[in-house]
Amino acid sequence: MRRLAPLAGVVLIASAVAGSACAINVDHEGYIEHDEKRFDAPAVVDLHLETFDGSIDVRAWDRAEISVSIEKRGPTRDAVSRIEVVANRSGDRIDLEARYPGPRGGFIGFGHSPSARLVANVPRKTNVVMKTSDGGLRVERVDGRLELRTGDGGIKAIETAGSLLAETTDGTIEIEDIAGQVEARTDDGSFHLSGTPSVLRARTGDGSMVLRIRHGAAMAADWTVATNDGSISLELPDGFDADIEADPGAGGRTRSEVALVNVTGGTRDNRTLRGRFGDGGHSLRIRTDDGTIRLTKY
Repeated sequence: MRRLAPLAGVVLIASAVAGSACAINVDHEGYIEHDEKRFDAPAVVDLHLETFDGSIDVRAWDRAEISVSIEKRGPTRDAVSRIEVVANRSGDRIDLEARYPGPRGGFIGFGHSPSARLVANVPRKTNVVMKTSDGGLRVERVDGRLELRTGDGGIKAIETAGSLLAETTDGTIEIEDIAGQVEARTDDGSFHLSGTPSVLRARTGDGSMVLRIRHGAAMAADWTVATNDGSISLELPDGFDADIEADPGAGGRTRSEVALVNVTGGTRDNRTLRGRFGDGGHSLRIRTDDGTIRLTKY
């Protein structure tokens, strides 16, 4: 199913303050082409989605099939026609990649560079790999092995379970209602998480971190939460067990509103706070090179 449509110029006229008028001329001069690929999925599938430039959105539905919608954009009909979508299937593995040959610079106006956005509907139990050089990634209500990588863009995961790897060079990572293993890294951006992870390794080069651990969470291994520059807020529920080590760096401080036992540190001379929460067990290491660490109770 294909449709190629020009984006015509738009003139928007709006009234302004003091009785004057403002005219905004937005000249798109671009094209959009839509395509769709469908695959049967009676068993758990390994789905690999990749685009040279554009966002990827994966969400669960109740059908035993996979549908991938491809939205190609470009400044000219020729630029859009050069975007190639390659789809292959081998057993339970499906690969779909959007490619653009040659350089993409030099275009003028809105839609100055070709891109291909992918939107996929998949069965809830699906293993998914998502990669883009430039664009945001989003996955919702999917259980399985999830791998999300973007060179420039934010990452959002909602109501997922299994294992999640999220990496971005520049962007915020938001993880809501997670269950299972989490490994997340951003070189520049904040980090937000809520849910019941079993394994957690999260790091940001520059940005704050907010974590809300919910009832039922149990550590299956040591956890690490770290930022080079920013504050960290960690909310813990009753019944959670951990040996906590909070290091705010040379210029920060740790504020604990939770009941810890066997406490050491947390002073100006010894800034690293150590203590047992609940019955203790695996190590929960929290570190910022410059910022405040705050421990609160859920």
